[in-house]
Amino acid sequence: MPETLLGQQQIAELRAMLISRQQALEQQMLSTDSSTKPVTLDQQSVGRVSRVDAIQQQQMAIANQQQAEQLLKRIELALLRIDSGEYGTCLQCDEPIAFARLQAQPYASLCIGCQSASENP
Repeated sequence: MPETLLGQQQIAELRAMLISRQQALEQQMLSTDSSTKPVTLDQQSVGRVSRVDAIQQQQMAIANQQQAEQLLKRIELALLRIDSGEYGTCLQCDEPIAFARLQAQPYASLCIGCQSASENP
């Protein structure tokens, strides 16, 4: 059974969680920015395995950067929904999203039922 709409204290707690996560992601993205640049190695001094390893590390850094960017967008959308008074309501069925779900994933935009249905059609 869905919970009732969120109270102001709950929204403030969730906003603080979102802002904290947003700041951590922005810091992470700044620190990994250099590892996503193209790999340039001195072909004479570096072996083939080292080049492959460097390229793999770069690809992992790019994937992590993209994942962080997507999560950052979801967080920004959640903060906008808080500002507009729409936060905590499922975008699909318009039912309240459980507070426990939002504590675990404060950027969630779907209730657990709609999220499950979208993942398992």
